[in-house]
Amino acid sequence: IIIELIEDWLRLHGGHGFVFDGFPRTLPQAESLMSILARLRTALDLAIWLEVSEQTVRDRIAGRLQCGACGFTTSVKSAKFAERPVCPYCDGPLVRRNDDDMAVLQKRLSEFETKTQPLASFYGKLSILHRIDGNRDRETVFSDISRLIEGKAPA
Repeated sequence: IIIELIEDWLRLHGGHGFVFDGFPRTLPQAESLMSILARLRTALDLAIWLEVSEQTVRDRIAGRLQCGACGFTTSVKSAKFAERPVCPYCDGPLVRRNDDDMAVLQKRLSEFETKTQPLASFYGKLSILHRIDGNRDRETVFSDISRLIEGKAPA
């Protein structure tokens, strides 16, 4: 169903100037997306791969807090939320997500390895894959991603 929604959206918006976050996650989804883009005569010109170590993933998940009301996400390491775990946007409570336990994480990492990892090769063969070190701080990673996207934007 997600493929149909994406195709409808691309048709509606002309198929130019879009960013997908976390999609596709599997090779069949990537192949379906490429078929849609071919039908719309639109090229995919950039795929960003955030490389993050398993330890970094574990550390970030272990420290993640999310607002129960609006979904804002932060870390217990953020000094401003250490004493008062309240959302800065809606004053909702910042809590740990139910699926942020290590058993669930291990399953997700295993699925990533089997279902998502093959996408690196798929997009690499198309010469559109750009790898970014996601182990660094949020601002540096954001800056690198922004630079890549801005380099593809029409003048």
